[in-house]
Amino acid sequence: MKKTMLVEGMSCNHCIMAVTNALKELDGVSNVDVDLENKKIEVLGDNLLEENLKEAVEEAGYDVIKIK
Repeated sequence: MKKTMLVEGMSCNHCIMAVTNALKELDGVSNVDVDLENKKIEVLGDNLLEENLKEAVEEAGYDVIKIK
């Protein structure tokens, strides 16, 4: 399963690490790919719940605009 998120507020390598680490702590997440230029995060894994993904990113300090 793959989920793509549009996220505001990411601008540097620290942002990438903060979001990646927050998402990798969730059960089922196998890979996280952050694209700063396009403000996207792709998450691969099993049983990915949008509410959990959103909560993890927002707790890391970023705004989730959309998940698909």
